[in-house]
Amino acid sequence: MSLNPAESNDYEIVSNHHFAEIRKSNTSGQKMLFSLSAFLEGSSISPFSPAFISEKASYLTVQIANKKHIALHPYFLQYINHGCNPNCFFDTSTFQVFALRNIAVGEEFTFFYPSTEWEMANTFNCYCNQPKCIGVIKGAAYIPEEILKNYKLSNYIKSKIKYRQRKLKRA
Repeated sequence: MSLNPAESNDYEIVSNHHFAEIRKSNTSGQKMLFSLSAFLEGSSISPFSPAFISEKASYLTVQIANKKHIALHPYFLQYINHGCNPNCFFDTSTFQVFALRNIAVGEEFTFFYPSTEWEMANTFNCYCNQPKCIGVIKGAAYIPEEILKNYKLSNYIKSKIKYRQRKLKRA
């Protein structure tokens, strides 16, 4: 499967956003965000801010605190899909999306949803086909710490893990 829609019929370009474009899969209809620029590991991909804040999670929001979920601005970042081997990270403390590894032109942006979500609004089966795919995506609350330690996590998720550890010690 080619990453360049000009070379295949796999994708339709939906819109262009300077450093990235939204593509729609012609087989699944799913929209994805692909890189139009190369990014080095650790570099900033894009700033983001809250378009609005909600107490309730949705499949389009990112969790930043208890009962605090933001819709992303710029909106096209919502098309960064889940991956168990992510190439980017939403830092909800600095409101920057960072490259976790080098990202090539034409590569799909992915992030590990449980890195920001304690409990998902909508659980789903992951089909990333990565060697360490975690299967069902429910949120960090449902993932053992020995697996979570392999991922970059938001400060909010780290605080929830510490709270859970303290609670378990008291029990």
